Amino acid sequence: MPRIEPMQHKEVTDRQLEALLERIDRLTDEVARINRRLEASEGLVLVARELSQLNESMQALAYAALGNRGPNVRRRAG
Repeated sequence: MPRIEPMQHKEVTDRQLEALLERIDRLTDEVARINRRLEASEGLVLVARELSQLNESMQALAYAALGNRGPNVRRRAG
């Protein structure tokens, strides 16, 4: 495993420090936006799963309502 060498102590000017802090603030905001999108996406996955289960249940009910006769499908004359 590569070893990280310690950095030399370097003076940071107030201007450089302010620029670093602004960049950190922007990165923090971006991470917060990504987290919100991820949470929304996870919610959509749950909704999609529920809709899929609902669709399967509706299909089962439809076939049960048809009983032994099967579907009555009419074909178009073409």
